[in-house]
Amino acid sequence: MEDVKKRLAEFSLEAHDLYLNQSVPYLEEPPDPLQFYRDWIGPNKPCIIRNAFSHWPALSRWNPEYLREKVGSKAISVAVTPNGYADAVSGDRFVMPEERRMSFSAVLDIIEGKVEAGGGVFYVQKQCSNLTEELPELTGDVEPHVSWMSDALGKLPDAVNFWLGEASAVTSMHKDHYENLYCVISGEKNFILLPPTDRPFIPYGEYQPAVYHQQDDGEFRVVDQSGSEKVPWIPLDPLDPDLERYPQYRRARPLRCSVKAGEMLYLPSLWFHHVQQSHGCIAVNFWYDMEYDIKYNYFQLLETLSDITDGST
Repeated sequence: MEDVKKRLAEFSLEAHDLYLNQSVPYLEEPPDPLQFYRDWIGPNKPCIIRNAFSHWPALSRWNPEYLREKVGSKAISVAVTPNGYADAVSGDRFVMPEERRMSFSAVLDIIEGKVEAGGGVFYVQKQCSNLTEELPELTGDVEPHVSWMSDALGKLPDAVNFWLGEASAVTSMHKDHYENLYCVISGEKNFILLPPTDRPFIPYGEYQPAVYHQQDDGEFRVVDQSGSEKVPWIPLDPLDPDLERYPQYRRARPLRCSVKAGEMLYLPSLWFHHVQQSHGCIAVNFWYDMEYDIKYNYFQLLETLSDITDGST
């Protein structure tokens, strides 16, 4: 088993030496679809693209006054937590946010500090194409898809999501089975990225799922979802990693990047990522379903071997 662990570590480090960049590169203009596929999607490497959506009206329009006028008192889904961590490990639980229906204008009031948040951290982050499903009033200010990405992949996005939240709202480390184009409209998003090949260094556990619930006195309690299967998740916080508990993470090589207003991050499928943001940051992202091809099979093998060698299964 120790020999397998050693080989996995060598495999991961070899990927960094052979083809992975030491920082996230910038492209200064929208790419040619075929070239983008060859240079970034195929090799599964992230990049930040400038001037890719400078023609979107959202860049100049999406201020609080305009958003109030367009959306107003319409109810939307909002994630509420006591600490800003939605969908994250807390102790021996995987805790999800309280999903609350609120008027869009009420969310803006909290973001702008016009009203007290009542002890919670609020984040518009519902990821089921909430832009088109909950906020169709805003879709005319962006494009329904990114044409060169759709051409490169030969399909349209599965979801288009809208993000708005407080500075203390954090996305814990995880991976997605999507090719992700993340477009920052205002503010800034800060990403910590790790490639799929670093999986041997990233700890996983299985946790009882639970949900936050805010009580009448303002305190939050954690309510177990009885009868639900345990959720595999990453317990490590890359902002303050417990290296005594997870010593293998010392060998990981995270990339850090800031995506500013008007910039687009291409986040490849299966890349691990942790996200922070500036207060009131607004973003839109496009999820394109990944290809379940030989790369996916190899990653599944890597993940299984990693679980076996670190005792997760």
